[in-house]
Amino acid sequence: EAIAAAFPKTEYQRCIVHQVRNTLKYVPDKDRKAFATDLKTIYQAADEKKALAALDRVMEKWTAKYPNSMKRWKDNWDAISPIFKFSAAVRKVIYTTNAIESLNSTYRKLNRQRSVFPSDTALLKALYLATFEATKKWTATIRNWAQVYGELSIMYEGRLPE
Repeated sequence: EAIAAAFPKTEYQRCIVHQVRNTLKYVPDKDRKAFATDLKTIYQAADEKKALAALDRVMEKWTAKYPNSMKRWKDNWDAISPIFKFSAAVRKVIYTTNAIESLNSTYRKLNRQRSVFPSDTALLKALYLATFEATKKWTATIRNWAQVYGELSIMYEGRLPE
């Protein structure tokens, strides 16, 4: 809600990795591998229609044995489904929120080190410097970045820097 208030055009996408982890915590080790394989048929589907069909198949197969396991997929579908409007190349970039979580961790560390700031400007400067330092560690290249950036530029015209 806070993000939507500050950035009204933002589309929310739930982290697929966390969705899978939260699902698998209800599944014992003996079935976890098979269950995870079935979950892949949902989030790796070509489009939302195929993903929903896969979701129905997985629910049909596993809900009787593990009733709580798939409830969150149905409950969170509106937050999971936006990923299906993107190509496979873009999905590989956005399916997890690890980069955001890493940045949030940097901000929490800053807050632990210095919990009081003399002014809003001092806080903004500290956040800027923390962000600047964190981005120095971002050395991995994103596969097919030109394609990903091009697709996002078309979908979100005027919202990405040239």
